[in-house]
This record gives sequence, C-alpha cells and structure tokens, in this order.
Amino acid sequence: MQTTFARDDKLHLTNLTKVFWPEHGYTKGDLLNYYREIAPAILPYLIDRPQILHRHVDGYAGKEFFQRVSRQRPAWVPVADIIVIGRKPKTFHLCQNWPTLLWLANFGCIEFDPWNSRMQSLDRPDYLIIDLDPSDGVPFSRVVEVALVVRKVLDRAGAPSFPKTSGQKGMHVYIPLEAKYLHEQAKLFGEIVGRLVHRELPALTCLDPRLEKRFACVYLDKTRNARAQAVAAAYSARPYPGATVSAPLAWSEVRKTLDPSRFTIKTMPARIAKVGDLWAGVLGEGIDLADCLQRLEKSLA
Repeated sequence: MQTTFARDDKLHLTNLTKVFWPEHGYTKGDLLNYYREIAPAILPYLIDRPQILHRHVDGYAGKEFFQRVSRQRPAWVPVADIIVIGRKPKTFHLCQNWPTLLWLANFGCIEFDPWNSRMQSLDRPDYLIIDLDPSDGVPFSRVVEVALVVRKVLDRAGAPSFPKTSGQKGMHVYIPLEAKYLHEQAKLFGEIVGRLVHRELPALTCLDPRLEKRFACVYLDKTRNARAQAVAAAYSARPYPGATVSAPLAWSEVRKTLDPSRFTIKTMPARIAKVGDLWAGVLGEGIDLADCLQRLEKSLA
C-alpha cells in the first residue's frame, strides 16, 4: 500500500507495518487496506454523521482513548460545530469521503462510531437500534435465540428489521425511521419491543442496565437511541481479537450455528462482493410508528 494517493497528496499514511493484531500478525497497513477496499460500502453509514473517535494507536490491545476532535487534522478533514443540549457548541469530526476515512484509520481509529442522526436532522434519528448485549459466559447461540424473537415481535408490528453482528459477542437489530421521529419516540418504541421480547424470554433476557443484575442473560439495551449516542457502524472493524467486523446479515443467516468470528477485515471484502450491501434498507423508507403500535396492540389483544 502506498503512503500517498494521487487524488490528494496531502493524505500521508504512516507506520504501515505496525502490528495491530499480534495473534494474526495483522498490521495497521492491513486495516487501511481494508477500509480503502470497502469504502463504498461503509461511507453511506458515516456521511453527515458526527463521529466519536475511539483511538488505538498501538493496536487493539494497546492503550485506548476517546476523542471528539483532533488538532492534528489537515484542513481538508471536515468537522462540524454541534450544540449539545444545555452546553456550548462542540466540534466533531465528519467522515464524508474515502480520504477522510483513511486519515481517521491512520490516526488510530480502528472502529467508526457514528451518531444515529445526521447533521441535517440531529434530533431525528435515521434508525432505531435494539442492542443485544450478552453477559459473560452467555453463548452466541443464545444471542441468536433472542434476535429471532426480536424479529418476531417486529414482524408483528409490521416493521422491517436488519440484523448485524456487533463484532464482539452481541448483535444489533436496526429498524429504519427515515428521520421522521424524535429520539424520545424511538426510545419509547425500543422499550416496548424490549419488554415484549423479555415477556417471551424472561429467563434469558433482562432490562436492568446494572451489571450486577445482568447475570447469565442478554441485556436488551434501549439506551442506544438517545441523542448523541454512537454505535459501531456496519462494516466497521472492531478493536477485538481476530480483527472482527460488525457484519450486516440476512435473517436467513441468523441461526444457532452462526459464528461472528468469521467476519473479519480479511473476509469481509469478498463477502461484500458476493452478497452486496445487505444494510441498504436501514437508510430506506421508515416505519409508520403509529401503525406499528396499533399492530402490536392488536396482536396482544
């Protein structure tokens, strides 16, 4: 991989041989190659969204820290000033194109964590997230079991849903909103879905965020739908063993034999070439929230 690009000679990539995943020998250059190859797939889920910079400058097992904005950024890397409720405006990075994508990865951002809303509609998220977060020791097959019940509840509501691996031990299920509703409305619908799933799987799921109350269960996390929350983007690499990726899935793939560790920076480009972007519907037509609630009410009756 070259250290400069013809399109923009200001993009300098450094320390390409630094090992980021020692167990596999994957380097920073491998990470940059991955993002260069899959840029057309990941950019639609990053453009116009404030980014939380999660940096691992010495690889996934090294020191990590979060950062809103870098003073080292070149002038062509875009930023935006955003008013956070009750506070002064704060500056956040945006990722609008592939040079910025690579600059941020070179800066130590293994993963990309965008807001769920865009600059044009910061108070109205583009999607709702059901985050399935298993406690230690819960096998992934149990996460799959919960995900399938989430889908069943959403099917009852008439809401399309799109699953992906988290890139670690959990899963995310997204519901398109098309920026039609406020974060508070999205959170409320997510809470209703979570309670209905918990009612069907009371021994396997929990709604309490306290760690001491989440023993041997899958936590149905609704907090991801608040303003300024950030979740690993589809196709984002994750700072975990194996260089795993948060991989969009077809529901037909969500079965107990699913192994999330097979989706990595080495395997994902070929998968995208084969199956395309399974995630496009997330940014498509949003649900009719009132209709979904009425459908759920009828199904309960």
